Amino acid sequence: MFSALRAQLNKLANFFWEADPIAQMQYEYDSAVEQLKEGRVGLEQYRGLVERVARQVKDGEAHAGKLEAQAKAYLKAGDRATAAKFALELQKAKGQLEQNKQQLAMHEGAYQNNLKKIQHANKKLAEVKSKIQQYDAELKMSEAEAEVAKLSQSFDLNVTTDFGQLEQVIQGKIDANRGKARVASDLSQQGIADIDAEERMEKSMAEDALKDLEVSLGMRAPEVTPVVEAQKDLGPAERSLETEK
Repeated sequence: MFSALRAQLNKLANFFWEADPIAQMQYEYDSAVEQLKEGRVGLEQYRGLVERVARQVKDGEAHAGKLEAQAKAYLKAGDRATAAKFALELQKAKGQLEQNKQQLAMHEGAYQNNLKKIQHANKKLAEVKSKIQQYDAELKMSEAEAEVAKLSQSFDLNVTTDFGQLEQVIQGKIDANRGKARVASDLSQQGIADIDAEERMEKSMAEDALKDLEVSLGMRAPEVTPVVEAQKDLGPAERSLETEK
């Protein structure tokens, strides 16, 4: 049952990851930042422990130095009993000091390691933040390019597409309209020659009437039709006489 539930949870997680990966990356980044903040607080507290142990070491060194000086002073004074007492305290103090130094070295090393890890994590998070911004920009750009490509494909007027079919209908209507216009133009030429001939005849008749009026008014001399003399057809004898001449 738990395996099935885990599988369903994984499917749900994968769905959200694929739905908006940038948002998921940002979420993971924010979570890591919060963990890093908590880690930094813990490191600051740990540094306080290191500083306390360091102060104990420093105090232990001062205490051991003081005990050693006192033991030497009593030895010089010939008071061996008192000097022995201080020597025993010095031995204990040095033992405690050595333990504190080992603790300080251990804690200092651990602190430096954790500090290095946090510094490294900070660096990695800065890189992740930069990548998130880069991926976000690239993802948006690629989505825009995909939309443009899809749009350009949908407006590629191919006869196999809806737009192509509509284009064919439009072109068909244009051709039909042009055909009608051509037919109308051809039909409009019929009878034009007769009309032009009639107009020329009327114009000629009007010109003749105007000339007649001008003659009757004395504004124009009557037109005389020239008489062309017909050439006589000479007979053979006459043609011979004409040749001799």
